[in-house]
Amino acid sequence: MDLINVRDLTFQNRIKKMWSKSEVTFDLGPVSFNLKEGETLAIVGNNSSGKSLLAKLLVGIETPKSGKIFMNGMDINKSDISVRCHDIRMIFQNSNESLNPGLTLGSILEEPLRLNTKLNAQERTSLIERTLRQVGLMSEHRFFYRHMLSDGQRQRIALARALILNPKVIVADEPFAALDPSVRSQAVNLLMKLQLDLGLGFIFISHNLGIVRHISDKVIIMKEGKVVESGKTDVIFNWPKDEYTKKLVDSHQALVNRHHL
Repeated sequence: MDLINVRDLTFQNRIKKMWSKSEVTFDLGPVSFNLKEGETLAIVGNNSSGKSLLAKLLVGIETPKSGKIFMNGMDINKSDISVRCHDIRMIFQNSNESLNPGLTLGSILEEPLRLNTKLNAQERTSLIERTLRQVGLMSEHRFFYRHMLSDGQRQRIALARALILNPKVIVADEPFAALDPSVRSQAVNLLMKLQLDLGLGFIFISHNLGIVRHISDKVIIMKEGKVVESGKTDVIFNWPKDEYTKKLVDSHQALVNRHHL
């Protein structure tokens, strides 16, 4: 059975123009895909493609206009919100802004446990320490504040917050965009190890085709809210059909060739 099965998901957003009564409408979808245990699905597109909006629909931040999202065969739009909080977690693009500077890291990680579990204080602390070690940090980091961490460490805290409720799927929205290349490589390897160890499904949103090709099993290419092409990663990169996909792949290959010169 699929971890996630998305069927004909759509969204419509009406935005009023500044100093005008007219509106701009952005339509997303229909988008359909499935994700199995241990798979990574990459969603690729430009800044106005709707890929981050799709991520928000999956985790419940936005509500779809139509369509279904099934988790293990259950329609999660009809389920208790706590079910989605447990099963699908998100890593946001800017880990620095997503961490409250006034709270210790332990308090940040404890919040979803207090809201979504019946663990007592000692059990919550034990789980927080174990999760910190799981992402390559020390249990003592729970006493730290955001400003005391490097960019790479902040990203690990964002990952720990996503893992803390033992989810089945993690939606990662440009999680490596702010990291330098050496730290980015470490973060990618950590994600792949955790996926292997825990059987996680990943939905990975990125414009970095190098990372996409390295870690994903399947790819969806989006443009202006529409899916223009989807399929297995090797097929998309080696035999793209849509002209927009071809331009993305050619641009990536040209960049790779320049680095090899």
